[in-house]
Amino acid sequence: MAATLRFPTVLFDLDGTLTDPRVGITNGMQHALATIGVLVEDPDTLVSSIGPPIHDALAELADVAPDRIDQAVGAYRAYYRDQGMYENVVHPGVPELLATLHDAGALVALATSKPDQVAADILCHFELASWFAFVGGSSLDGARRTKAEVINHTLAAIGRTSVADRSRTVIVGDREHDVLGAKAAGIASIGVRWGYAAPGELEDADADAIASDVGDLRSRLLV
Repeated sequence: MAATLRFPTVLFDLDGTLTDPRVGITNGMQHALATIGVLVEDPDTLVSSIGPPIHDALAELADVAPDRIDQAVGAYRAYYRDQGMYENVVHPGVPELLATLHDAGALVALATSKPDQVAADILCHFELASWFAFVGGSSLDGARRTKAEVINHTLAAIGRTSVADRSRTVIVGDREHDVLGAKAAGIASIGVRWGYAAPGELEDADADAIASDVGDLRSRLLV
């Protein structure tokens, strides 16, 4: 029997949700910080930077002067474009879940804090692009940066902007930014445990549901 959708429209976060970007992001952050004179010996200490927009992640670091953030962002993006985006691993079960959602008739789109072209290139590299109707990301000029802005941009692009449409839309993500962005945009949210949320982060953000693994996520998206 064919699976039935709980949500006709499903948005996915990228980092931490579809893929594990730990190596590429932390190495990129280490490189970016070095360009402005901030030396980090162990890139694993930068794991908390996975999830937020890169500008915000850098701004939260105590050693980063506000007037050096743009320089660091530029260095990070150069590293990530040339190398970091390939230092990535698709979470087990994700391709199969995307295929199942597609076969069930879901409209699937990406809503990520990454620049949209970088996100599109990552999906293509890991052979995930065919499942997505649209890739929504941040803009390089900073005009579209917050998760709510990205979600609204994505919904507009796929023609899901009415209140009724939003009530039947969910975003799947691993950080509070996904949950809070969903609330601001008027859609539901499902947090996932396998990403980079701190203990209690998804609960504190009041995610509508939390999935422990990809199988659990499937049961929350499909009947």
